[in-house]
Amino acid sequence: MLELKPIELKDREWIKPLLAASDFRGSVYSFGSNFIWGKQYHIMVGRFEDRYIACAGKKEPSFLFPPGSSALKPAIEAILRYCEESGIPFRMHGILEESRAQLDELFPDRFVFAEDRNNFDYIYTSERLASLAGKKLHAKRNYVNQFLLGDWEFEEITPDNFGECLEMNARWCQENGCSEDENKQREVCAVRRSFDHFAQLGFSGGLLRLDGKIVAYTVGEPLNSDTFVVHFEKAFSEVRGAYPTINNLFVKNCLMGYRYVNREEDMGIEGLRKAKLSYQPDILLTEYTAVLA
Repeated sequence: MLELKPIELKDREWIKPLLAASDFRGSVYSFGSNFIWGKQYHIMVGRFEDRYIACAGKKEPSFLFPPGSSALKPAIEAILRYCEESGIPFRMHGILEESRAQLDELFPDRFVFAEDRNNFDYIYTSERLASLAGKKLHAKRNYVNQFLLGDWEFEEITPDNFGECLEMNARWCQENGCSEDENKQREVCAVRRSFDHFAQLGFSGGLLRLDGKIVAYTVGEPLNSDTFVVHFEKAFSEVRGAYPTINNLFVKNCLMGYRYVNREEDMGIEGLRKAKLSYQPDILLTEYTAVLA
């Protein structure tokens, strides 16, 4: 039977190579994301041969499609046995098109798949985000250009400015009702965990100052061989142009070595979906869930 345990920072050493073996662009295949959200979503991990096994959720657990380099069929069979012996229904998430095809081939008619639209990832070329070229991104360019008329500075995030970023995040939370929103409270914990283990997780980020004060910051990590994933982006909504400017300057200054930038999912939040679609994603990465037929 599979042995699963809460995810820990030391697990990065063996998990990262298994993630790299599959080279998926889905943001769920990020060790950093699994770790910083691990406590909030009860993420349990284990290894089956050369496959990474991860399970999220306490009441209704769901397994991540297992990335790695060893044979897939035995790993899926091990997950199915675990569910049967534990008395829990089989559920799987983060299934990309190529993964669905593999499951269909190995287990014909065994699973029922459903599109998980709220968890589709928004992926853009770094060139698109840096240049903001074209008629459809004209408004974004205008916001950035107007912001850059002020007294601004862009800095990479380092231990020297961690404290200021956290202070800015606390002010953002006060303004955005985090104390009354369970999901935002979870995010506060994930942000804190990110800064507590920033270097060990291989994170990088940038911040934006206006008149000397931080008005926006962003944090992420390399996801696969050609993609960087952005985990957090915060800006004060009353500072006109802060959001598009931190996005634009971070890519220009730090991410041009990557072909793509994954800005994660919209979680079904209408305003977030509209904002992410407004950048004209180059890839809207389809993900599926699966249950037993």
